[in-house]
Amino acid sequence: MAGEKSLPEINKRIKKGKVVVLTAEEVIPVVQELGLKKAAAEVDVVTTGTFGAMCSSAAYFNFGHTKPRMKMTEVWLNGVNAYAGIAAVDALIGATEVMKNDPLNSIHPGEFRYGGGHVIHDLVAKKPIHLRATAHGTDCYPRREIDTVITIDDLNQAVLFNPRNAYQNYNVAVNLSDKTVYTYLGVLKPQLGNANYSTSGQLSPLLKDPYLRTIGIGSRIFLGGGIGYVAWQGTQHCPSITALPNGGSLIEGGTLAVIGDLKQMQPEWLMGASILGYGVSLAVGLGVPIPVLNEEILYWASRTDEEIYAPVIDYGLAYPAGNPEPLAYVTYAQLKSGTIKVDGKEVPTGPMSSYPAAKKIATMLKQWIEQGSFLLTEPVAPLPSIGEAAPLNPLAETESQTDGKGELIWLPNA
Repeated sequence: MAGEKSLPEINKRIKKGKVVVLTAEEVIPVVQELGLKKAAAEVDVVTTGTFGAMCSSAAYFNFGHTKPRMKMTEVWLNGVNAYAGIAAVDALIGATEVMKNDPLNSIHPGEFRYGGGHVIHDLVAKKPIHLRATAHGTDCYPRREIDTVITIDDLNQAVLFNPRNAYQNYNVAVNLSDKTVYTYLGVLKPQLGNANYSTSGQLSPLLKDPYLRTIGIGSRIFLGGGIGYVAWQGTQHCPSITALPNGGSLIEGGTLAVIGDLKQMQPEWLMGASILGYGVSLAVGLGVPIPVLNEEILYWASRTDEEIYAPVIDYGLAYPAGNPEPLAYVTYAQLKSGTIKVDGKEVPTGPMSSYPAAKKIATMLKQWIEQGSFLLTEPVAPLPSIGEAAPLNPLAETESQTDGKGELIWLPNA
């Protein structure tokens, strides 16, 4: 393609201080004024950003060996269970794990004030964390219990590893039922009382590179206020572009698995979240640079909220039943206007993610690149640019049998 650039050429411009970087919001009027061809020749990088709850997030740690040594089999951090079935003093904590004996849950069942996402935030904020661990004891690991206080500086390694972040596009949630429902997309009033959405639209990373031409394994990104990397395709990764009846296109389904050093991150960009009636999560700040290698890449990177659609899904009846057929398709411009129309009714909208924070992330990433402190990386392998996420197959009923020695085994019914 005429006018193509290479990533090494762009990195040379970064090192020389001559790179032209615009956020995904800033590039829109430039393309509208100059045209795609001229703008692609002038702009080197487009930066993106998103900040919202990303439940599929986690962190793993190495605590260091105790004296005498101990093989931790159960671990709690501030009362939140961490998975310890890895190695002697390694553990992993998930963002949605809730605090053991959460006092709020005892008063209001189903509500939690503290969980794994809050532990991750408190660690990054360098707050003291109560570590309790137990073990069954072995000859080489005789210690059976430890109860102490740590900070992130006491850990040998503290790594943020998120199996599914930066969802390419997400549902607009409404409720057709007659009762209020509590979801990961917030509280939904009955009979189309409100609509909640989560994606940042024209700043959202995977909406700006829908075919994953520039984003792949090894891509350097903004993660939690520090530098991270794309480690793999995210869970449920199934990117697609579907033509809509009105002539628009629905881009959805792509996800990223990301990783980074938790010790380099900032608490402002990793915030524990309590979602009323649902549970806990972690709000993650994430930004991806899009190198403008050609006109096609800039075309997608410069799409506006008026051109980006999201599906409206009923979370009162259809989504819980596993039959979430879209009720309508709306643009992010409509969502951000404050109301959308569904089944002829004006429905007020509200964001579950922060556009101002996404804008700040894209601007910070832009500044890092302009200052020469952030170079772009060539992916070592591409991510699938199209796919499908299969549902869990219904399991056959099971019946218990014994193996003749009194040990119980499970076999599917004939």
